[in-house]
Amino acid sequence: MKRALNHMTVPRLGYESFLALAASLECIGVEVRNDLDRALFDGTDAATAGKMARDAGLRLVGVSQVYPFNSWSDAIATEVRDLIATATACGAETISLIPRNDGTECGNGERHANLRIALKNIKPMVDDAGLIALVEPLGFPRSSLRSKQDLVETIEALDAAHVFKIVHDTFHHTLAEGGPLFPAQTGIVHISGVVDPTLGIDQMEDEHRVLVDEKDRLSNVAQIRALLDAGYDGPISYECFSPLTHALRDPESAIRKSFEFISSQLAVEAA
Repeated sequence: MKRALNHMTVPRLGYESFLALAASLECIGVEVRNDLDRALFDGTDAATAGKMARDAGLRLVGVSQVYPFNSWSDAIATEVRDLIATATACGAETISLIPRNDGTECGNGERHANLRIALKNIKPMVDDAGLIALVEPLGFPRSSLRSKQDLVETIEALDAAHVFKIVHDTFHHTLAEGGPLFPAQTGIVHISGVVDPTLGIDQMEDEHRVLVDEKDRLSNVAQIRALLDAGYDGPISYECFSPLTHALRDPESAIRKSFEFISSQLAVEAA
């Protein structure tokens, strides 16, 4: 399992401390975000920030995010160009595209048309930059893009598999009622757990996403094992949104313990 760390898991850490944590956890890379309560890279210029990551032995596996990418407009086009420029300057491998998630633009025809329009426009941008754009279906009923199947079919119809990859998020996969895996089309896997036994699947929100342990209700280990067995060989990145996780006094020990729990369970299943 190639460990990675999303800055959302430890948003209180500055960029340099975030890199140090990821290196200590033996991660192969990190995902940085422009939606935290701090400037991207803490205001450090992108080229310097990229060098800091490489000096720490880490890849910048992704820069997030453009939202809502599938409500195409001149403003969204500008956001995509700006994020591509940032990713290019820091040496990141991917940018992230997040669909509208507010209950609007969810009709079948509208959803498919909006997705196709956005991807068709973004394709030449990322192609020219030599980047991959990661598209993340969100499993919430209010999401305008829940289905990985719909996404893969649209990417294939646009002959764009070389520039678009999907995000397999174990939380959103569960909320979207599972469905087929697409290991060859997957660019990154996001993991997080939900352990509250009182929640129905339809009640789970980002705020409930914590570290994975034996109480996990999202079948993270089974999802990861299925993807690995099917040939997925990319980063598996921790992305927790819960305030409880953000408030951990010793995040390194807690995240390490969780990574080791997952690895031990994967070893048991493999045996």
